[in-house]
Formats: sequence, structure tokens, C-alpha cells
Amino acid sequence: MHESRLYIEYVARVIEAIGVLIIASGAAIALFRFIFPLRHNSRRSYKVLRHELGKAILLGLEILVAADIIATVVTEPSMDRVVTLGLIVLIRTFLSLSLQVELEGRFPWQPRRPEAEHPL
Repeated sequence: MHESRLYIEYVARVIEAIGVLIIASGAAIALFRFIFPLRHNSRRSYKVLRHELGKAILLGLEILVAADIIATVVTEPSMDRVVTLGLIVLIRTFLSLSLQVELEGRFPWQPRRPEAEHPL
């Protein structure tokens, strides 16, 4: 049983690292595209930069929440750890929700507006 907990903890750490790498690489790619546009005739757009950064952060946060949930399996169930995990998941979920509203201009449960299909 101890070995399985150790493997699950390793899996959670790997998923956390993947989430951090997604955020870091997404930010680097978005900044690179903003600084060095791929097409010579394209303009640099702050809105495009914000949109690409937001997408990278949103995806990374979702993966970090999944890693937290997996890590819960291997922790000792104390009230302190459950409250800490709950706060972390709550904060990350709030950040994800607010980022999605900022990027799409609507809550996830609201239907898409036809003019919002291609905001950029």
C-alpha cells in the first residue's frame, strides 16, 4: 500500500510539473509571437497577447487542479489538509472562471453569441 501511495504522489508531482510547464511555455510562446510577429504585415495586438496568455494560464490551472485532486488520494485525511486543499482548489477555480469570462466575455454556462465566435 505504501508503494502505491508513493507512485500516486509521483504522478501528482509530474502532473503539477506539466501544468507549470504549460503556463511557462504558453507565456513564452505568446510573448515571442507578440515581440516577433510571424507575418511581416501583421500588427502586434495587445488583445491577442492577452488572449493567448489567458489560454495558457487557464489550461495550466485546470491541470494543476487535477494534480491537487490526485494528490488528495495520498494525503492523510486531516481537517487541516482538507481545508488547505479546498482553499487551493477554490482559488484556482475562481481564477479559471474569471479568466474564462475575461477571454470569452461570458460565463461558461451561457450560450455563445454569434458575433463572439471569432473575437480576434
